[in-house]
Amino acid sequence: MKSAVTTVVAAADAAGRFPSLSDIEAVKGSFDRAPARMEAAEKLAASIQQITSDAVDAIYNSGSYDQANKDKCARDINHYLRLINYCLVTGGTGPLDEWGIAGMREVIRIQRLPTVAYIEAFTYIRDRVAMPGGMDQQATTEFKGLLDYLINALS
Repeated sequence: MKSAVTTVVAAADAAGRFPSLSDIEAVKGSFDRAPARMEAAEKLAASIQQITSDAVDAIYNSGSYDQANKDKCARDINHYLRLINYCLVTGGTGPLDEWGIAGMREVIRIQRLPTVAYIEAFTYIRDRVAMPGGMDQQATTEFKGLLDYLINALS
C-alpha cells in the first residue's frame, strides 16, 4: 500500500539511489502531521453516516438527478469516505488509489450514475462550514486535501 514512507523509498529505488535528506524530511513531515490525520480520521469515522446523508440530500434535493440512483450514490459516497479515512490513517493516497479511483469510472459508467453527482457531493462535503466533530484547522486541512484529491481524480 502506498504511504509516505513507501512512496519515498520507491522513488529513490526507481532512481537507483538511497533516499536523500529531502526525502527523509518529507517522511518526517508526514509523521509530524500524523496527530492531525488521526484526529481527522477519528472524527470522520464518528460522523461518516451523517456526512454521507447530508451530501446525498444536498445533491438530490436539487432535483437535478434521478431519484432511483440515490441509494447507489449514498453507498458509494460512504465507501469513498471510508477510503479517505484509511488514507488519513496511512498518511498516503494508497487506499483511495488502489480501491477507489482505479475502477471507479468503470463502475459509475456501468451503473449509469452521473459522475458529476459524486463531484458535487464531495465538493459539498469539502466546502461544509462545520467539519465533522469540530476538527481543528490542521485536521480539516488533511481531510480537505484528500477530498480535493478525489474530486480531481473524478474530474
